[in-house]
Amino acid sequence: MEITEILGESRPVALPTKSAIYVWGYNQRGQTGRNEKEPKLRIPRQLPPELFGCPAGNNTRWLDVACGREHTAAVASDGSLFTWGANDFGQLGDGTEESRKYPMKVKHLETEFVKSVSCGANCTAAIAEPRENDGTIATRRLWVWGQNQGSDYPRLFWGAFTPNTVIRQVSCGSVHVVALSDDGLLQSWGYNEYGQLGRGFSCEGLQRPGLLKAYARHLDEAPELVKIAQVSCGEYHTAAISDSGEVYTWGLGNMGQLGHSSLQTEDKEVLPRRVVALDGVCITSVECGGVHTCAVTAKGALYAWGGGQVGQLGLGPQTSSASFIFKDSSLMIRNLPAAVIPTGVQLVACGHAHTLISTSDGRIHGWGYNSYGQAANEKSTCAWYPSPVDWCVGQVRKLAAGGGHSAVLTDACSLKDLCEFRLAESVTLENAAQIEDVALRTSSDALVRLCEKLRELQDGGEWDSEGDECAPMRR
Repeated sequence: MEITEILGESRPVALPTKSAIYVWGYNQRGQTGRNEKEPKLRIPRQLPPELFGCPAGNNTRWLDVACGREHTAAVASDGSLFTWGANDFGQLGDGTEESRKYPMKVKHLETEFVKSVSCGANCTAAIAEPRENDGTIATRRLWVWGQNQGSDYPRLFWGAFTPNTVIRQVSCGSVHVVALSDDGLLQSWGYNEYGQLGRGFSCEGLQRPGLLKAYARHLDEAPELVKIAQVSCGEYHTAAISDSGEVYTWGLGNMGQLGHSSLQTEDKEVLPRRVVALDGVCITSVECGGVHTCAVTAKGALYAWGGGQVGQLGLGPQTSSASFIFKDSSLMIRNLPAAVIPTGVQLVACGHAHTLISTSDGRIHGWGYNSYGQAANEKSTCAWYPSPVDWCVGQVRKLAAGGGHSAVLTDACSLKDLCEFRLAESVTLENAAQIEDVALRTSSDALVRLCEKLRELQDGGEWDSEGDECAPMRR
């Protein structure tokens, strides 16, 4: 007799799941999604489902979140895209140029199932699949809108790719965009004054889409075609990882953000060039900020290089001999990658001048420019070293850093996680001690830290915003 005849057919158990999005930092244009007058919100707080038109208590899940200079976007599990914040260039995708302090669904993409989103300074790009497909339409297509993208509504964009190309990833910079195909090819478009398009030259004016066809792996050899696995756009520079774990950078390098000991063309690299200082190190993720770059290795080490004048490298106010002073003695620059954290890093996100990471123990740390609280809990203008960012409950799935604000997407992947979520939503200044006791007995470390922070407020700390109707934590 078969075991299935005795026990019956086994069925997978669907555990309750939920996600949460926390946003904080600069709020002048409503990019935190909380409709209040405070220009800065230092405390990360969850955006409730009701804010997105979801009934209270429903299990809400999120797939992605991204931060631009002053706008934010999030992808729900049903494939809907929500945007909010500044809209001066139509980056919210609603056909207007009116800013919003609350999330709204991008209706022009309702026929698409959005998979991921990227926010540039004033533009947005999304990868989506058609909800109805008879097999003749390519899956994972690219949609773009906002500054330099030709529309205030999302428009389907192929550029230099053929219409059947499957898009793996897209990244938006200040004035340029780079898209990665599933077969490892890159195309770029936008402005190219510093060679950030990677085409072997720099020029003025808006440039049409073009494929990247050459990568300088060795300076004494002819450039070759490399298969790319991931790409990231900074303000005026770009970085990419090959399928073998090597890092290539190009564009503006005046602050050391390219990671090369010297530059081939004045203050820029016009062709993708391999970062030789990372030889023998397998890189799995690279992220570009305003004038700095970070990379995570397969073993969880974090490397950083570029401008560190406000602490965005995480190396402190004084740096070692590997750094140098360029033009202005007040600007600290590191033109070669330096190890910041030796192990345990899982995710990294770079904003204009701040950095966020998540580690294997479930914690979030940040550093860099912190005038709006976007980088760390501490109330200082610059956070020079990695500092914990508490308040967030759940397993970290995505970090996002913008011009002056930050966002974290967390998941509840078990019944224990879901219970932590429920308790976190109901915690107040008055019941924090009781919930902390429950959290301690169940080893819910993130919930313990949240309650500790609330008790600090109760003991004389400040709650920096009042009348926040969307906050899940109440006075």
